Amino acid sequence: MVLLIQYTLIFASVLSLVALGGCFSEHSGVINLGLEGVMVMGALGGALTMKSLGSAHALVTVLVVLLVSALSGLAYTVLLGVACINFKADQTLVGTALNILSTAAATVIVKAINMAENEDNVSSTVQYVASKKAFIVRIGSFDFNWFMLVALLALTLAYVILYKTKFGLRLMACGENPQAADSVGINVYKMRWAGVLISGVLGGIGGIVYITAGTSEWKFETGVAGFGFLALAVMIFGAWKPVNIGLAALLFGFFRALSNVYSGFDWMAALHIPGTVYNMMPYIISLLVLAFTSRNSRAPKAEGIPYDKGSR
Repeated sequence: MVLLIQYTLIFASVLSLVALGGCFSEHSGVINLGLEGVMVMGALGGALTMKSLGSAHALVTVLVVLLVSALSGLAYTVLLGVACINFKADQTLVGTALNILSTAAATVIVKAINMAENEDNVSSTVQYVASKKAFIVRIGSFDFNWFMLVALLALTLAYVILYKTKFGLRLMACGENPQAADSVGINVYKMRWAGVLISGVLGGIGGIVYITAGTSEWKFETGVAGFGFLALAVMIFGAWKPVNIGLAALLFGFFRALSNVYSGFDWMAALHIPGTVYNMMPYIISLLVLAFTSRNSRAPKAEGIPYDKGSR
């Protein structure tokens, strides 16, 4: 049971961070379907940093890895911002392209680094055994991960920023009616850039949280197994609201955690259900949940629509 709670919280942390990223972007009016790719690039930056740091001081490792992962995700979303905000490209197509590019680029980069260190090593795997220990604090039989605290702080800050600050209210105004926002002096382009870059920071952090959730190495050819899309489902189910996103992340995180711990429950093991079925469960649940709830979901009205200052 402790393991189930532990994995539920860490997977919920991933989903809440990435879903919050999508939330900020869509509240500004830009659909970030490239969150899967942002996660991969954030994971890449964080994993290479962990590999380089080795057994450095725990606090240094945590802070540096978080910073590099956030910056990696931010840098990658610049491509989305330039294409969709400056050049008004189709946001769905750009996001899809970024998802495809990320896994290929990460694989090539890791293979090149591994081959530079050892000509016989052509794998796309990065190991970070020593550095991973910096993120874990043993409390009895429970492994507390500092990323859980990061996710909780992100949820709290997101709520305060969106609903209690001038910046958040202006951001949401740009996603609802950018022409009206512009008419009262709000720079819609800057606000959309802010939303996209924030989504990059949170998505990048979510990527490193995901690959360190259960293993001490990661093969980048596998990407992040669709977690970016699952986070989008969490965002929609959570109605683009931070508190609801946190609760939805716990639900989806629970079903994802089952695939890691089902063999530890005698009654579940006795069912002889293949592990692949448990791996599929969060995605099946997302389809069912969205099928019954998406009709009542209310997305920001201007999301996905390129802003034209001259239109009214």
